Amino acid sequence: MRFLGIDYGDRNIGLALSDPLELTAQPLGQYVLRGEPENRTYFCDLVKRHEVGQVIVGYPLRMDGSSGTRAQKTKEFAAWLEQASGLTVVLWDERLTTQQAVGIMREQRVRARVKRFVEHQISAALILQSYLDVRRLQGHAPQDR
Repeated sequence: MRFLGIDYGDRNIGLALSDPLELTAQPLGQYVLRGEPENRTYFCDLVKRHEVGQVIVGYPLRMDGSSGTRAQKTKEFAAWLEQASGLTVVLWDERLTTQQAVGIMREQRVRARVKRFVEHQISAALILQSYLDVRRLQGHAPQDR
């Protein structure tokens, strides 16, 4: 089974995909939100094409653990995606992933004009990798379909 990681934004969504052994997460791309029918078609095709079994969406909690408007919008998107795809969608704490992504881009000397295209993808990969690592530490074995 593969996992799809999502860094949800108002307009842009970063995507990441796990390997079939559920060990690593790689950036997959970025999707620009459109209208509901286009979004539904895109995500249904994406999960089918990559044989995704579960979706992990970064949940933007505040540093004190409380949730705000961004968290509520993310929760609504996750509920929509679960209904649209028929897959389980897990909300996963994404605190500090944007700062980590910025640090990675700085280390790799990513050009400023490229940053806006890769930041969400890197964040999605960090969110998904965190989920995979915790899952493995809890003793979950890779699942076959």
